[in-house]
Amino acid sequence: MNTSTDRRVAVIGLGAMGGAMAATLHRAGWNVTGFDPSEAARAAAAETGIATTANLADVAGTPYAVLSLPAASIVETTVPQLLAAPGTVAIIDTTTSEPGTSKHMASLAAAQGAAFVDAPVSGGRDGAATGSLSAFVGATDTALAAAEPVLLALTGGKFSHIGGPGSGNVVKLLNNVLAAANLVSVGEALGVAKAYGIDPATAAASISEASGGSKVSANMYPNWVLSGTHNSGFSLGLMARDAALAVEVAAQIGEKPALLAAVAGQWQDALAALGPRADFTEIARTVAPAITPAGAPNTAVA
Repeated sequence: MNTSTDRRVAVIGLGAMGGAMAATLHRAGWNVTGFDPSEAARAAAAETGIATTANLADVAGTPYAVLSLPAASIVETTVPQLLAAPGTVAIIDTTTSEPGTSKHMASLAAAQGAAFVDAPVSGGRDGAATGSLSAFVGATDTALAAAEPVLLALTGGKFSHIGGPGSGNVVKLLNNVLAAANLVSVGEALGVAKAYGIDPATAAASISEASGGSKVSANMYPNWVLSGTHNSGFSLGLMARDAALAVEVAAQIGEKPALLAAVAGQWQDALAALGPRADFTEIARTVAPAITPAGAPNTAVA
């Protein structure tokens, strides 16, 4: 497999996460070129000093590439174009993708002496902007070694090598559906507390110090739900997709996680009520509207 000390990297997808990762790599001394079909996304990246292009072919053969894309189907069309010119060392796919896609892309890359790793990330735009993301990595040992310089820059070493190609996708989807379940359950619990006349913020703080606590109760509800800001930067549409995909991936191997399937259904209900562009923390508006300043969908609180 190719190895390289060339610090040229292409970032494919310059949205909230991709743009922040591109900026982090740029600050870390990488020579970054960003691609996105959106002129606005390219302009935002250019303001941070990153070179951009509207033509994916311009970055084919760049030694390293980081993908931050909205769906596995786009990964499938993008990777062959990046491999169309010689020179690729490693493609690091941070997309919340599908294991079958990652296995196929890894095979395509290996056939050309390149590495492909599925490395979906957690930590949101703040983690992307500070190089402190965590990543779930699916790759062969050889592919991981090739991709490691970029992974270190994006995570500071906080990545877990889960297993072979596709395994990172599986665990990331499980992580997201568990977060989705926790957002529902914490919301319902705080709704019960409110009905008893207990301040939801006090209940959340108390629970967060006990066995029922989690990042959802300690951070997400106080910072984004109870405050009414709902500005996490991650959309409800993407979380609803991830929850559904986790259940689908389970079904592909004959597993039937009943609770997770029920949760995925609740996210589809919230998607219908709030739309895909709503912040994912707005799920609270459908499961516990009494604790959110905006109230239930289609209502306004004075």
